[in-house]
Amino acid sequence: MSIILAIETSTELASAALLHGDALIVRESMGVQMHAASILPMVQQLLAQAGIALSQCDAIALGIGPGSFTGVRTACGVAQGLAFGSDLPVVPVVTLEAMAQACLETVGSEEVLAILDARMGEVYWAQYRHGTHGWQPVITPTLSAAHDVLPQGAAQACGNGLTVYAQDVAMQTFAAAGLEQVMPHAAQVATLGHRAFAQGNMVSPQAAQPLYVRNKVALTTAERQVRDAVKGAG
Repeated sequence: MSIILAIETSTELASAALLHGDALIVRESMGVQMHAASILPMVQQLLAQAGIALSQCDAIALGIGPGSFTGVRTACGVAQGLAFGSDLPVVPVVTLEAMAQACLETVGSEEVLAILDARMGEVYWAQYRHGTHGWQPVITPTLSAAHDVLPQGAAQACGNGLTVYAQDVAMQTFAAAGLEQVMPHAAQVATLGHRAFAQGNMVSPQAAQPLYVRNKVALTTAERQVRDAVKGAG
């Protein structure tokens, strides 16, 4: 059985997980500003608890985003450093797909709409369908305003976008039976990483890159004024 070390820091919650056979152990830490300082100690704790060396792992699974720019870059840098140092491949995992996996594990949903707060009045979202070969994207990761989230057919909604934009009519519809507490986590990154590794879907450390759906990190003053005016009119 393969041994997968997973890292996920795309939101306020930083997490690390070690999947060894059927055994999964995790560590968590809150606060995006602390991710760079907390992720390596968590990795060291996991390896010590399992009694294995990093070099004994088969791959490092990485939550590549979308999510916090700072968080995603932190995870990518840590994963690359660990992988280079131990000559391990990296398995990129999309954070929204990890949320879909959490929905499957939580309520058995095989049609999932993952909605993650992107700030600046927008959300990252994607729709996934689970089948024989794992998750397939129905709608690939997208950035839009909350009211522009348009899934194809019925799907289990999840993610903090449901609560952050609860005033939006579309979000209210999805939230009626939504799983707001489902967020990207290293536990699901490890599970998906294990599957991808078994299928040979890994990359070299230098090829592991964040998934940026948005190219800007802040609104201009004019854009904030327009956003606030729209909110006030809603």
